[in-house]
Amino acid sequence: MNTTTETLLAAAAALAVATAPTAAAAAAAPAAATLSYRCSTSTQTIDDAGYSGPAPDNWDIKIQVCVARSGSTVHTYADITWDGPAFYAAKDATIFDGAKVRLQIMKSRQGTDPVVVEREFEIKDRLEKATSGGDRDGHYRTPAISHLAGSGAYGNAVLYLDWHKDGRGYRGHDYKGSPTV
Repeated sequence: MNTTTETLLAAAAALAVATAPTAAAAAAAPAAATLSYRCSTSTQTIDDAGYSGPAPDNWDIKIQVCVARSGSTVHTYADITWDGPAFYAAKDATIFDGAKVRLQIMKSRQGTDPVVVEREFEIKDRLEKATSGGDRDGHYRTPAISHLAGSGAYGNAVLYLDWHKDGRGYRGHDYKGSPTV
């Protein structure tokens, strides 16, 4: 072979190695479209603990917890919808002192199921956002969290609300976990 051909072959080989995806990178990032999520949904009607007046003050909050498995990695997310009362002022930002959802991947076993990974997502500003008429209906889907987990894992969500003026801090509301994968 002449020097030009050898140089071109060496350059092509180097380019192929530099641009080829690694097996680890391909395995670590499965395409979202390939995941098949299984979900459970539950709804709770929650009273505004900071208000005791005559106006209706209940919030209907639904959380759907979804889970999927890709090999030994479990992925879960929560889809939250709410219908808040319209009696609050449209610009009232003092309904909550805090609001968040804790998303967890749990290991199903006999006795208490341990949490293997969890992450919290703040939703206070989303819950308090209102239309000009004071309507507080909304929707939020958390990003997915993932963890290497053996068989028998599932997603779980706990809603934490800290009502303004009730003096009790955060109180948790447990929602139905996803099916086990």
